[in-house]
Amino acid sequence: MNESWIDPVKSEELAALRHEIHRWPEPGWAEFASTARAVERLEREGFKVRCGAEFVKPESVMGAIPREVEAALADAKRLGVSEALLARMGGLTGVVAEFDTGRAGPTVAIRCELDCVCVDETKDPAHRPNAGGWASERPGYMHACGHDGHQAVMLNLARWVRANADRLSGRIKLIMEPGEEGSRGGRPFAESGVVDDVDFFYALHVGCDVPAGTVIVAPEKFLCTTKADLFFKGSPSHAGMQPEVGRNALLAASTAALALMALPRHGSGMTRVNVGWMQAGEGRNVVPASAEMRIEVRGETEAINALMYREAVRRAEGAAAMYGCTAECLVKGEALDFKADPEAVEAAEAAAKDAPYVERVEHYMNFNGSDDATVLVKRVQARGGRATYIVVGSTLEAGHHQAAFDFEEKHLETLYAIEKALLRRHCARN
Repeated sequence: MNESWIDPVKSEELAALRHEIHRWPEPGWAEFASTARAVERLEREGFKVRCGAEFVKPESVMGAIPREVEAALADAKRLGVSEALLARMGGLTGVVAEFDTGRAGPTVAIRCELDCVCVDETKDPAHRPNAGGWASERPGYMHACGHDGHQAVMLNLARWVRANADRLSGRIKLIMEPGEEGSRGGRPFAESGVVDDVDFFYALHVGCDVPAGTVIVAPEKFLCTTKADLFFKGSPSHAGMQPEVGRNALLAASTAALALMALPRHGSGMTRVNVGWMQAGEGRNVVPASAEMRIEVRGETEAINALMYREAVRRAEGAAAMYGCTAECLVKGEALDFKADPEAVEAAEAAAKDAPYVERVEHYMNFNGSDDATVLVKRVQARGGRATYIVVGSTLEAGHHQAAFDFEEKHLETLYAIEKALLRRHCARN
């Protein structure tokens, strides 16, 4: 077909939707308002949409925090999310939307993230969200990573797909993943089968310490990671009358924390370890009988990461034994490494070269972080599909996961242009 492509989206609409999403951030597996917004907008554009428990297996969910889920569900009801839509979600979040053109062609999937970071947004009046009146309205939660922008682009991409439906072939899947922070959503989505029929898969991210004007189309050195919760159990006793009777879980956890942070690094590749949260005890005059920790390990390869995790568990169990306690470890999230497929990289490079505000396109960077899009990538690749990960550079007001994080909104146009170009390349009707 020689007809020109239609673009119904204005740049200011990308920014406006980003601002709306930024005001109401939701943590992983608690993105009820975000899921509702996506479902309503995507169904309006003619996509077949499934959400939450309509495709996610409840037993596969990793790392959901009940108090966060309950609070977000109550907030969603208060905000007016329909009972019917919440019933469809079945207590779970996330969206997969499919547009079937009815014509033979490949299945192309693009993924974005729904969740925020547990960070208090800065109150600095010079911070753009504060100055513009679109800062987070939820204390303790902030879109401090760029996921608000990713969502805004994807939901507007759906408008483009509908406007150009007669010019497209194959099927287009828009995947909106919950719980990317902590690597908690990729594995449940992969196990749901939503990417098993995908021929080309792309995940895009803004920032990531890449300079403005640069796009990376085949980043390397994604760190494999395991996120885990540790539960220490001891015995309570009166701290004054019978301290010898108790078994101090707080001390066991504290000793474990120090031992974990002292894990040796690996000669064959990068490693990381972090104890991110700990809570223990029942009262000042009671020997603490319980303690919980949230930890993560990372490694440059799956083998290194597995070794780090095994050693972390061994040290936690050893610290518990020192104090007559027990330790239980539950995996709450994971991400992998991967190698990008040349055909997907070629498509991404061509798409990026023509995108606005792009000065250079490069293949490689050391990502030095984790993203559970890699779990979906490997699922696609295992079934013969091709995939890559694309980073759109931007000047940042502050680094990712910091209270003053912000990116240049003109790069929403860059993301949007790349996603459109990928769909044109793979799905343009002959």
